[in-house]
Amino acid sequence: MRTRQANGTWKLAIVAGICFWGGMVAQAAEKQAATGKPNVLFIAVDDLNDWISPLGGYKGIQTPNFDRLAKGSMTFTKAYCAAPACNPSRAALMTGIRPSTSGVYHNSQPWRPAMPKAVTLTQHFMAHGYQALGGGKIFHGGFNDDASWNSYFKQRPDPSPAQKPANGMANTSHFDWGPLTNDDDAMGDWQMVDWAVGELAKPHEQPLFLAAGLYRPHLPWYVPQKYFDQYPLKDIVLPQAPADDLADVPAGGVKMANPNGDHKKVLESKNWENGVQGYLASIAFADRCLGRLLDALEKSPQGKNTIVVMWGDHGWHLGEKQHWRKFTLWEEADRVPLFIYAPGLTAAGTRCDRTVSLLDLYPTLSELCGLPVPAEVEGQSLVPLLKDPQAAWSRPVITTHGRNNHAVRSERYRYIRYADGGEELYDHEQDPMEWKNLAQQPDLSAVKAELSALLPKTNAPDAASNEGGRKKKSNKKKAE
Repeated sequence: MRTRQANGTWKLAIVAGICFWGGMVAQAAEKQAATGKPNVLFIAVDDLNDWISPLGGYKGIQTPNFDRLAKGSMTFTKAYCAAPACNPSRAALMTGIRPSTSGVYHNSQPWRPAMPKAVTLTQHFMAHGYQALGGGKIFHGGFNDDASWNSYFKQRPDPSPAQKPANGMANTSHFDWGPLTNDDDAMGDWQMVDWAVGELAKPHEQPLFLAAGLYRPHLPWYVPQKYFDQYPLKDIVLPQAPADDLADVPAGGVKMANPNGDHKKVLESKNWENGVQGYLASIAFADRCLGRLLDALEKSPQGKNTIVVMWGDHGWHLGEKQHWRKFTLWEEADRVPLFIYAPGLTAAGTRCDRTVSLLDLYPTLSELCGLPVPAEVEGQSLVPLLKDPQAAWSRPVITTHGRNNHAVRSERYRYIRYADGGEELYDHEQDPMEWKNLAQQPDLSAVKAELSALLPKTNAPDAASNEGGRKKKSNKKKAE
């Protein structure tokens, strides 16, 4: 009898505990809703190009959760980064300040010393009553910013294959790929999502800005075997990359492409199909992580009052222009995934073909949440496009890679000018793969003049670098 009574008491206690917790969550959600401010779920995916099914960059890709996100939000089909490298892209997005204004052009340049007075996106939200929580990769590498968060979840490193390099290519550092015998829950991204899922389920009396940064598909492409199995080598389709693709590219572009670097090693080791497989497998893993975040948001008491933004920090080459990685001013490195869901504003499953920048997220989120936009922010709010994806919007996007190297992307053309004066011009209506440089065609001189007039007038000196652990002095030459 005592055992039965004890069991009954415990059951009642458990039920009471669940009810109490549920009541706390409901009360917190009511208090948060009373502020009139929506929550923000801010999802970053590292090194993700347009190879997801909503953007159609790879035929046969399987990304059901990116599809799911696209069906419930607005997809921006022509979104571009401010810089084709992790650190300057993320620093620009989070501060609203262009690389050409800040001097933060490369991964080796700590952004905070270059912009000591900058108010980051999350600092701005914190100053207006939000609780800002972050996890995974939002800022680059060791350049996270404690002042930008109420708290931050730092995930553990990923497991590695027993044998490295797994792809057999010597002297390539983390330019490696291969399957793991580990389960999903051994992966750092999975653990970060566990944390984010927990935060979405908790009571929050303040409006919440929750930033969740996925590392995959960043190198090295180590994910569990089952994701590699989704893309058998026999079915891999290689990117189109003509052997003479660099023949009409000026010296500045050839230097960025570096055809005798990664691409030569990939060809000599017969690793092209394997590399594409590794990237696809890593996208599949990222897609699964995204699905878990979306599931948690749907179950969350704040789910119906939450803005969702999913962005990639830059694109990625897999042999196009005889180049791998990012670090170029071409479409493959500069185009990014961008999805926005704003409750009561965006229509489900809509697509916007206007050219937009990741710089635009700072003013967009500020306007959506009723916050003022700091004067130094250089982006432009996307709210008019969220209301009407066909709204008038004549605003090309600038992408910068290194001082005085810029690309201007309009809805039809891409114009590139390098620091040495070299130029490229591509007509995306006729040449979406950017195979024919039209910069020297006289009949397009007016187009070139129109786009070149949009190049930044300020080209700040290089910010100090800590590459190799040694802090280097910045270029003292005055900004141009």
